[in-house]
Order: sequence, then C-alpha cells, then structure tokens
Amino acid sequence: MIVRLRLFLTPDRQADRVVPPTGHTAWLTGFTAGAMTFLAVFALALSLAADRLADRWSDALQRTATIRISAPPDQMEAQTAAVLEVLRTTPGIAASRALSDDEQRTLLAPWFGPDLPVDALPLPRLVEVTETPEGYDSEGLRQRLRAEAPGAVLDDHTRWRRPLAVAAARLNLLGALSIALIGAAMAAMITLAANAALAANAQVIRVLRVVGAQDDYIAAAFVRRFTLRALVGSAAGAVVGMIGIALLPPVDEAGGFLTGLGFQGAGWLLPLLLPPVAAVVALLATGAAAFRKLRELP
Repeated sequence: MIVRLRLFLTPDRQADRVVPPTGHTAWLTGFTAGAMTFLAVFALALSLAADRLADRWSDALQRTATIRISAPPDQMEAQTAAVLEVLRTTPGIAASRALSDDEQRTLLAPWFGPDLPVDALPLPRLVEVTETPEGYDSEGLRQRLRAEAPGAVLDDHTRWRRPLAVAAARLNLLGALSIALIGAAMAAMITLAANAALAANAQVIRVLRVVGAQDDYIAAAFVRRFTLRALVGSAAGAVVGMIGIALLPPVDEAGGFLTGLGFQGAGWLLPLLLPPVAAVVALLATGAAAFRKLRELP
C-alpha cells in the first residue's frame, strides 16, 4: 500500500501525459472541489458559531436566577421586601436586588418599544439573584418564598439552559453531517470525472498496455492529476469562503441575529485543513475509480 501511494504521489511527466490537462473533466474536478469546500467552510462556521452562542448564553444564565413577584399594587412593596429578606438569609445567594422601572422598561423595549408605560401596566416586579459558586437549594428557596411571599415565583433558568445545550449539540451534529455529505458528494463527482477521463483515453491506455505499461503506472497518472486539481480547486473555495465569512456584518449592525457567526482566533486555521482533506478524498476516490475502470477496459 505504501509503495502504491508513493507511486501515486511521485511526479512522472511521461505518465502525466496520459491525462488530458484541459477539458470538461479538468474544470469539473476543480469546480466541484471548490464549490464543496466553500459550502463546508460555511457549515463549519455555523456549527462553531452555534456552539459558542450556546456556551455564552449558558454561562450568562448559569449563576443567575430571577424571581417574579405578581401581587396587587398595595402589596407589591411588602412582598418585594419579604423576598429580599428571604434571599439575604438564604445560604448560597451572593447578591440580590429588585429591578427598577427603568431597567424593566429597558428589558421590554425590544418587544414593546422604548415608550412602554410601565407605571400604568400591571407588570410583575423582577428580582435579580446571583448565586455563589457553591449554589443554593432551589426547592428549599421555593418553599420559603411560598410562605413569605405567595406571589413570588423562582425561575432558576434551567428550562432555558437545557434547550440551548440540546440545540447546540444537534447543530454541531448537523454541521458534521453536512461536511460528511459534502465530502461524499465531492468524491462522487470526482469519481465520475475520473471515469469519463479514463473512458475518453481508452485507446491511449490500450497502447500503453501494449508497450508494457502496468495498471499501477497508468492509474498513478490519473490519481496525481485529479488530486492536484482537487487540491487547487478546494484551496480556492476555502479562500473565497473565508473572505465571505470575514465580510459578514458586525454584530451591532446585524442586530444580534448573527451574533458569534464566523471564526475566532485559531479557528481561522480550521478552513485551511479542508483542502488537504479534499485532496485525500480525491486521491482515494480517483484511485478506486481508476483501478475499477482499468479492469473493465479490454
């Protein structure tokens, strides 16, 4: 196997003349590798962005909780004071404070606009809770709140963190599956191109066999040429894909919808791994197709 691989990768100008340097098989191989790598770059970027976004939101929610107080206006202040006192004496609570009307208006502004009349609406009072690294007994806190402030409801953000983790895991799986499907499609197209090139050069192959050329020698010429075409096309697709990712609008201009999309730091090196992978896929696909086709030729 090592000897055959060395034969495939060692340049041989005489053998390379067997494969036509231009034609539909040449541009089809390069275009397929470039287009598939371009799509793979975006699949990789979306997968990494989803993972980062889920981690960011999960970290933001992990050490915080919210208490919602729904009570008649004449009881709101008393129940808020009771909730703050319960939190002050609860082990595992680092800090707590009731949000002001301006803060609640800011929280609701993305949905209802900045002119929301908070004072005129029966909105619940929100209390922000920050826990210590050791955490607190959420069930015990709920029971104390139920006794001291019947209108208080604890939200420890568990129902928000769990869907984020599940969504991130599924998006990562879909990203990996998309890249695998892209690789399979590229292998299929390169195989078709190699078969077409071999069929078009059937007469040349017969002549080579007559003069003593072995199938390994002939197949190596096709493998080298198609692997190089795939590598060049994939490199071009990776560069274009990275440029496209870099030109995406910043987070503030995108309104938060594209938060975290793209590569960060060393993540920009990941797309550079795609061209070598595409070359390996082309090498394996072309090698298998070449030997299969050579066995079929008389």
